Amino acid sequence: MLVNRVGDIGLALGISLIFLTFKSVDYAVVFAMVPVIIDKSVNFLSFEFHALTIISFLLFWGVLGKSAQLSLHI
Repeated sequence: MLVNRVGDIGLALGISLIFLTFKSVDYAVVFAMVPVIIDKSVNFLSFEFHALTIISFLLFWGVLGKSAQLSLHI
């Protein structure tokens, strides 16, 4: 189904951005480093985004797609 594919993309991008930002996907390491990374930004297509906001959005996108809350299924 399309919903699962969309959810997979959001989840994979979110986890990838966590790894690129924190150099780890371990919860203990990521949560301990949040105060250090609080002001980091990510540049994408010459737009600057707050890293934690984009990570949160992508993980939320993955959760919505995996729980079929998006109206993308036919």
